[in-house]
Amino acid sequence: MSEVRIAAEQRTTFGKGAARKIRRADKVPAVLYGHGIDPKHLTLPGHEVLLALRTPNVLIRLHGEGVDELALPKGVQRDPIKGFVEHVDLLLVKRGEKVTVEIPVTAVGDVNSEGLFDQQLMSIAVEAEATHIPTGVEVSVEGLEVGASITAGQLDLPKGTTLIADPETVVIQVNAKPTEAPTEEEGAEGEAAEGEAAEAAAAE
Repeated sequence: MSEVRIAAEQRTTFGKGAARKIRRADKVPAVLYGHGIDPKHLTLPGHEVLLALRTPNVLIRLHGEGVDELALPKGVQRDPIKGFVEHVDLLLVKRGEKVTVEIPVTAVGDVNSEGLFDQQLMSIAVEAEATHIPTGVEVSVEGLEVGASITAGQLDLPKGTTLIADPETVVIQVNAKPTEAPTEEEGAEGEAAEGEAAEAAAAE
Protein backbone atom coordinates (compact mmCIF):
# COMPACT_ATOMS: atom_id res chain seq x y z
CA MET A 1 0.00 0.00 0.00
CA SER A 2 1.37 3.39 -0.95
CA GLU A 3 1.61 6.25 1.52
CA VAL A 4 -0.38 9.46 1.31
CA ARG A 5 1.57 12.48 2.49
CA ILE A 6 -0.43 15.03 4.45
CA ALA A 7 0.93 18.18 6.05
CA ALA A 8 0.22 18.35 9.77
CA GLU A 9 0.32 21.31 12.15
CA GLN A 10 0.51 20.87 15.90
CA ARG A 11 -2.26 22.70 17.73
CA THR A 12 -2.45 24.04 21.26
CA THR A 13 -6.08 25.23 21.36
CA PHE A 14 -8.83 22.77 22.27
CA GLY A 15 -12.55 22.62 22.86
CA LYS A 16 -15.62 22.99 20.66
CA GLY A 17 -14.95 26.63 19.85
CA ALA A 18 -11.42 25.94 18.66
CA ALA A 19 -12.63 22.95 16.62
CA ARG A 20 -15.30 25.05 14.89
CA LYS A 21 -12.71 27.67 14.02
CA ILE A 22 -10.46 24.99 12.49
CA ARG A 23 -13.33 23.59 10.40
CA ARG A 24 -14.31 27.04 9.14
CA ALA A 25 -10.79 27.27 7.71
CA ASP A 26 -11.44 24.00 5.78
CA LYS A 27 -9.19 22.04 8.12
CA VAL A 28 -9.72 19.01 10.34
CA PRO A 29 -8.76 18.58 14.01
CA ALA A 30 -7.01 15.26 14.65
CA VAL A 31 -5.37 13.31 17.46
CA LEU A 32 -2.35 11.04 16.98
CA TYR A 33 -1.84 8.34 19.62
CA GLY A 34 -0.17 4.96 20.16
CA HIS A 35 3.16 3.40 21.19
CA GLY A 36 2.86 4.92 24.66
CA ILE A 37 3.34 8.51 23.49
CA ASP A 38 1.33 11.41 24.81
CA PRO A 39 -1.44 12.14 22.31
CA LYS A 40 -0.49 14.78 19.75
CA HIS A 41 -3.21 17.23 18.76
CA LEU A 42 -2.94 18.14 15.09
CA THR A 43 -4.63 20.17 12.39
CA LEU A 44 -4.87 18.66 8.89
CA PRO A 45 -6.01 20.06 5.53
CA GLY A 46 -9.66 19.13 5.07
CA HIS A 47 -9.73 18.38 1.34
CA GLU A 48 -6.62 16.19 1.45
CA VAL A 49 -8.00 14.22 4.39
CA LEU A 50 -11.31 13.69 2.59
CA LEU A 51 -9.52 12.36 -0.51
CA ALA A 52 -7.22 10.10 1.53
CA LEU A 53 -10.11 8.52 3.45
CA ARG A 54 -11.65 7.26 0.22
CA THR A 55 -9.08 4.44 0.42
CA PRO A 56 -9.85 1.88 3.18
CA ASN A 57 -7.06 1.63 5.79
CA VAL A 58 -5.06 4.34 4.05
CA LEU A 59 -1.50 4.76 5.36
CA ILE A 60 -0.82 8.43 6.04
CA ARG A 61 2.62 10.02 6.26
CA LEU A 62 2.20 13.03 8.52
CA HIS A 63 4.85 15.65 7.98
CA GLY A 64 5.43 19.13 9.29
CA GLU A 65 7.21 21.04 12.02
CA GLY A 66 7.81 18.56 14.86
CA VAL A 67 5.83 15.85 13.06
CA ASP A 68 7.12 13.00 10.90
CA GLU A 69 5.08 9.88 11.55
CA LEU A 70 3.15 7.06 9.87
CA ALA A 71 -0.46 6.67 10.94
CA LEU A 72 -3.68 4.76 10.24
CA PRO A 73 -7.13 6.34 10.63
CA LYS A 74 -8.91 4.50 13.47
CA GLY A 75 -11.85 6.79 14.09
CA VAL A 76 -13.52 9.27 11.75
CA GLN A 77 -16.35 11.63 12.65
CA ARG A 78 -18.35 13.07 9.77
CA ASP A 79 -21.08 15.63 9.51
CA PRO A 80 -24.28 13.51 9.31
CA ILE A 81 -25.81 15.74 6.62
CA LYS A 82 -23.00 17.18 4.53
CA GLY A 83 -20.56 14.29 4.99
CA PHE A 84 -17.42 16.35 5.51
CA VAL A 85 -14.83 15.13 8.03
CA GLU A 86 -15.15 16.72 11.47
CA HIS A 87 -12.46 14.86 13.40
CA VAL A 88 -9.93 12.04 12.90
CA ASP A 89 -8.25 9.71 15.39
CA LEU A 90 -4.93 8.46 14.03
CA LEU A 91 -3.00 5.43 15.26
CA LEU A 92 0.78 5.76 15.19
CA VAL A 93 2.37 2.77 13.40
CA LYS A 94 5.89 1.61 12.65
CA ARG A 95 7.21 -0.27 9.63
CA GLY A 96 7.12 -4.02 10.15
CA GLU A 97 4.63 -4.01 13.01
CA LYS A 98 1.31 -5.86 12.82
CA VAL A 99 -2.01 -4.07 13.09
CA THR A 100 -5.61 -5.29 13.20
CA VAL A 101 -7.86 -3.80 10.54
CA GLU A 102 -11.09 -4.47 8.67
CA ILE A 103 -10.72 -5.15 4.95
CA PRO A 104 -13.62 -5.26 2.46
CA VAL A 105 -14.88 -8.56 1.04
CA THR A 106 -15.90 -8.48 -2.64
CA ALA A 107 -17.94 -11.26 -4.22
CA VAL A 108 -17.16 -12.12 -7.84
CA GLY A 109 -19.47 -14.05 -10.19
CA ASP A 110 -23.10 -15.14 -10.02
CA VAL A 111 -24.75 -17.82 -7.92
CA ASN A 112 -27.03 -20.46 -9.44
CA SER A 113 -30.12 -18.86 -11.00
CA GLU A 114 -32.35 -20.68 -8.50
CA GLY A 115 -30.50 -19.17 -5.54
CA LEU A 116 -30.60 -15.82 -3.79
CA PHE A 117 -27.20 -14.26 -2.99
CA ASP A 118 -26.82 -13.05 0.61
CA GLN A 119 -23.61 -11.37 1.77
CA GLN A 120 -23.76 -11.16 5.56
CA LEU A 121 -20.37 -9.51 6.11
CA MET A 122 -19.06 -6.69 3.94
CA SER A 123 -15.68 -6.64 5.68
CA ILE A 124 -13.54 -8.98 7.76
CA ALA A 125 -11.07 -8.45 10.62
CA VAL A 126 -7.47 -9.41 9.80
CA GLU A 127 -3.94 -8.78 11.04
CA ALA A 128 -1.35 -7.48 8.60
CA GLU A 129 1.84 -5.45 8.48
CA ALA A 130 1.07 -1.77 8.85
CA THR A 131 2.81 -0.95 5.57
CA HIS A 132 1.35 -3.93 3.66
CA ILE A 133 -2.36 -3.82 4.43
CA PRO A 134 -4.34 -5.47 1.62
CA THR A 135 -6.99 -3.34 -0.05
CA GLY A 136 -9.48 -6.21 0.28
CA VAL A 137 -10.19 -9.85 -0.51
CA GLU A 138 -12.17 -11.30 -3.42
CA VAL A 139 -14.20 -14.50 -3.24
CA SER A 140 -15.81 -16.35 -6.16
CA VAL A 141 -19.48 -17.27 -5.81
CA GLU A 142 -19.84 -18.45 -9.40
CA GLY A 143 -22.42 -21.24 -9.67
CA LEU A 144 -22.98 -21.72 -5.94
CA GLU A 145 -26.12 -23.76 -5.27
CA VAL A 146 -28.94 -23.10 -2.80
CA GLY A 147 -27.75 -23.92 0.71
CA ALA A 148 -24.06 -23.26 -0.02
CA SER A 149 -22.11 -20.89 2.21
CA ILE A 150 -18.63 -19.41 2.52
CA THR A 151 -17.11 -18.85 5.95
CA ALA A 152 -14.36 -16.47 7.02
CA GLY A 153 -11.95 -19.39 7.29
CA GLN A 154 -12.51 -20.25 3.61
CA LEU A 155 -11.42 -16.83 2.34
CA ASP A 156 -8.16 -16.83 0.38
CA LEU A 157 -6.36 -14.04 2.23
CA PRO A 158 -3.33 -12.27 0.72
CA LYS A 159 0.11 -13.48 1.76
CA GLY A 160 1.21 -12.16 5.14
CA THR A 161 -2.37 -11.57 6.29
CA THR A 162 -3.84 -13.48 9.23
CA LEU A 163 -7.54 -13.92 9.95
CA ILE A 164 -8.68 -12.44 13.27
CA ALA A 165 -12.41 -13.04 12.89
CA ASP A 166 -13.95 -16.37 13.91
CA PRO A 167 -13.22 -18.75 11.01
CA GLU A 168 -16.71 -20.25 11.35
CA THR A 169 -18.41 -16.91 10.77
CA VAL A 170 -20.60 -17.05 7.65
CA VAL A 171 -19.64 -14.35 5.18
CA ILE A 172 -21.77 -15.36 2.19
CA GLN A 173 -24.62 -17.79 1.79
CA VAL A 174 -27.08 -18.77 -0.93
CA ASN A 175 -30.73 -18.91 0.07
CA ALA A 176 -33.73 -20.28 -1.79
CA LYS A 177 -35.73 -17.65 -3.61
CA PRO A 178 -39.05 -16.86 -1.88
CA THR A 179 -42.13 -18.47 -3.38
CA GLU A 180 -44.13 -15.95 -5.39
CA ALA A 181 -47.56 -15.16 -3.96
CA PRO A 182 -50.46 -15.76 -6.38
CA THR A 183 -51.85 -12.73 -8.18
CA GLU A 184 -55.38 -11.53 -7.47
CA GLU A 185 -56.57 -13.09 -10.74
CA GLU A 186 -54.90 -16.42 -9.92
CA GLY A 187 -56.36 -16.30 -6.43
CA ALA A 188 -59.85 -15.64 -7.78
CA GLU A 189 -59.54 -18.52 -10.23
CA GLY A 190 -58.43 -20.82 -7.41
CA GLU A 191 -61.37 -19.81 -5.22
CA ALA A 192 -63.80 -20.37 -8.10
CA ALA A 193 -62.38 -23.83 -8.74
CA GLU A 194 -62.69 -24.71 -5.06
CA GLY A 195 -66.30 -23.51 -5.09
CA GLU A 196 -67.18 -25.61 -8.12
CA ALA A 197 -65.57 -28.68 -6.54
CA ALA A 198 -67.56 -28.14 -3.34
CA GLU A 199 -70.84 -27.80 -5.28
CA ALA A 200 -70.10 -31.01 -7.24
CA ALA A 201 -69.38 -32.89 -4.02
CA ALA A 202 -72.67 -31.66 -2.48
CA ALA A 203 -74.65 -32.74 -5.55
CA GLU A 204 -73.26 -36.23 -5.22
